[in-house]
Formats: sequence, C-alpha cells, structure tokens
Amino acid sequence: MTSLKGKRIGFGLTGSHCTYDAVMPQLQKLIDEGAEVLPVATHTVMNTNTRFGKGDDWVAKLEEITGHKIIDSIVKAEPLGPKIPLDCMVIAPLTGNSMSKFANAMTDSPVLMAAKATLRNGKPVVLGISTNDALGLNGVNLMRLMATKNIYFIPFGQDAPVKKPNSMVARMESLHDTVLAALEGKQVQPVVVERFLDEE
Repeated sequence: MTSLKGKRIGFGLTGSHCTYDAVMPQLQKLIDEGAEVLPVATHTVMNTNTRFGKGDDWVAKLEEITGHKIIDSIVKAEPLGPKIPLDCMVIAPLTGNSMSKFANAMTDSPVLMAAKATLRNGKPVVLGISTNDALGLNGVNLMRLMATKNIYFIPFGQDAPVKKPNSMVARMESLHDTVLAALEGKQVQPVVVERFLDEE
C-alpha cells in the first residue's frame, strides 16, 4: 500500500469558489498522513471575493494548513519540474476554464504550470473537476484529459442534473484515495459516479 509519508504534493486551486469548503479537509488529510503539500493558486482564487469567502482569507487558510507560502506566479511554479519535483500534483477544484486550457496546452496560470511541470517529469496529476459544461462544449476537453497518460480523475458526477444538466463535480471526499491510486499508476474506479443531488 502506498504511503503519503515523505511525499511532496502540489495542491492547486482554481476559481470554483463554492467547492473550497469541501476541498480543505481533504488537503488536511494529506498533511495528516505525512505529505508535504505545496499550495498553488490561480489569480482568480487570490483576487476574487464571493459569498463563499474572500480571496485573501482563502490564501491565508492555505498557507496556515500547509505551512508554505502560496505559489502565486508562473515563474514560481516552473521549478516544480526540474528543481523541486513533485511526487503528485492535485488540482481541486478544476474549473471548466482551466480544464479547457490544460487540455489544449495553454499554460497561463501558476496551477497549470505546476501541472505541466509535473507531467514533464512523468509524475501523476490528479484532477477534481467542478464545471457547468462538462457535458457541453467542455466535454471534448474532459475526454482528452481522461485519455492522457499520467492524468487521473477524482470520481465525478452530475451535481444538479435537472437545473444544470451539463454540470459535473468531483466527489472531493474521494481525493485521498485517488491520490494513493495515482501514485501507483492506477485510476480509482468507478470514475463516473452518482453524486449528491442539489436541486435548490
């Protein structure tokens, strides 16, 4: 069984603000099991205030949990390839916008640079999607990433199939198991699952 003790894991957040509360306990779990976690965030995460919290507060929370300053630029993220290699890179949540860029090799944020650097080293990248158009225009990008070597997905499903039929969100509580499997070169199954239904 793979252990997280001594593993260096990058943890990237993109701008799906409503899922941060679900992600933070999973981040803490990685640390509790002995992983060193380096936080990475997009400019949207850092600079946007929403009803789910202020960007500055989320950054402070990430730094407090991980004990590391946030990686907030492409320049700071690039060394995660050659100089500070990661054992695994997690992006959770991954928005549809960042997913489409990643699938089309557009590296325009610290998070995507960290993912690109990790793939360059032949190490796993774990994605936790949160997008309103996974079953719409972004479906082609989702499938492209699913077919890409060393990319693994936290199991995901429709979160509001009546009101938002194209929307799919990862089951974030499966993040830990997905990372363990990815470190062994395996995709945890099933990857497409029934998710909680939120029709409010």
